[in-house]
Amino acid sequence: MSLGPRRLPGFFLGGPHPGTYARALFTMADTVSIRSLQERLEQVVSIRGWLYGKRSGGRIAFLLVRDGTGLCQCVVEAAQAELFSAAESLGQESSLMVTGRVRADSRSPGGAELAVTGLQVLQSASDYPISRKAHGTDFLMEHRHLWLRSPRQAAILRVRHTLIRAARRYFDDHGFTLVDTPILSPGAAEGAGTLFPVDYFGDTVYLAQTGQLYLEAAAMALGRVYCFGPTFRAEKSKTRRHLAEFWMIEPEIAFAELPELMTWAEGLVCAMVGAALSERREELALLGRNPAALERIAPPFPRLTYSQAVDLLRDPALHRKLEQELEADRARLKTLIPELAALDEQLSRARQGWQQDKLAQQAADLRERIRDLEAQVAQRPIHIEHARNFAWGEDFGGDEETIISRQFDRPVLITEYPRRIKAFYMKPSPANPDVVLNLDMLAPEGYGEIIGGSQREDDLAALRQRMAEEGMNPAPYEWYLDLRRYGSVPHGGFGLGLERTVAWICGLKHIRETIPFPRLMGRIYP
Repeated sequence: MSLGPRRLPGFFLGGPHPGTYARALFTMADTVSIRSLQERLEQVVSIRGWLYGKRSGGRIAFLLVRDGTGLCQCVVEAAQAELFSAAESLGQESSLMVTGRVRADSRSPGGAELAVTGLQVLQSASDYPISRKAHGTDFLMEHRHLWLRSPRQAAILRVRHTLIRAARRYFDDHGFTLVDTPILSPGAAEGAGTLFPVDYFGDTVYLAQTGQLYLEAAAMALGRVYCFGPTFRAEKSKTRRHLAEFWMIEPEIAFAELPELMTWAEGLVCAMVGAALSERREELALLGRNPAALERIAPPFPRLTYSQAVDLLRDPALHRKLEQELEADRARLKTLIPELAALDEQLSRARQGWQQDKLAQQAADLRERIRDLEAQVAQRPIHIEHARNFAWGEDFGGDEETIISRQFDRPVLITEYPRRIKAFYMKPSPANPDVVLNLDMLAPEGYGEIIGGSQREDDLAALRQRMAEEGMNPAPYEWYLDLRRYGSVPHGGFGLGLERTVAWICGLKHIRETIPFPRLMGRIYP
């Protein structure tokens, strides 16, 4: 959006307050976003942003400025002595207003650059802690508030935004009503051992694990409903798939049974993947995500019962395949280690700073790949043994989900888990009361569960009996039992974990990058 022309008395050279200006006056033209510069070729405009990086080519200084919409190369010539001096003195992440003529340049980010005629320094920064050299994960997490400024993290957040918008649009377009459910709850919906207790005026209540129970009440009023908000699980887990606080999209549908729920789940995931492909190709490319892996996502998804999935895990043909993959990983390790040595040698000979930065980052990335591959090689024999001896009735863990999901190029739906390992509200199968009418969706490429849901028990007597078997006190759930007393109907729903879905679609190794400020076991700062 243009702010219109304004006249400033020259350009501000430094410090947080106006006071020292150059002698020349200049007229500041329309202030525009960097993303729109291609539409303003040969015009004089102004941009506002932060200094992402700079380099000098002798008689020319190149400022790389970001504004949240993109990056722009700003060119300052030494003939403009005061401008050039100001540009040379700037530190990374200084905030700026830059005026200049827009020129086409295919080598510049976004295809356009700015020939600078004016520069206002809003705040001159120095000693920015996240430099262009490689940093460890702990350091970056401690500086998460600043790490978000990197192009990679910004790209992930843009994809996340697009997936949220696509999910909301999908439900809105299909007649769902958004219902905001409580974050404070008097009891558990899932396992009681994963609750965060909170003092509530002298009583103990809990941070919500799900909005599902309240959504069931809303579905009896509105038919199709959904909620979207933070949920909390106190699992003492440090895996790459777990957060203590995450966001979940949960639809609940009156009169829906299991087959219909699976169709809704497929539709939601396809809508989100489609939005990422149509709106965020640039960000996916920056993240190194191969779009071909997402372009094949289309219904119907493969479907297995829990018993069929157990048979797959026990299949000797699968074990042979996993052993071949193990040998391939070992062979790959033998090639990566010399590659790292060669990179380190190049780094030792590099003379220019930007070359050192680039090579150092490449070496750090390769070291991380080697560490990951070494961990896979060490754990793969254990995973194969677990699969070989998996017993019917056990719940699938991350290892089993990884093995199963890697056998498919699309998400796979697994249904009819053993009743004794699932939540009290899931309806048993009429054909086999030892299993329930549930669904889990596993994302391909080893990303594991992204959706969990079920058809709900709609019979009052059966639900009360199940609660008694679980040793649950019915008093906090009397309102929930009322839903079975007054106009009970078949119904069901599911929850999609946003962060796991973002990790899969972006091709990320760890869930901690999928949320602006992750809450992990042992981490609450910043």
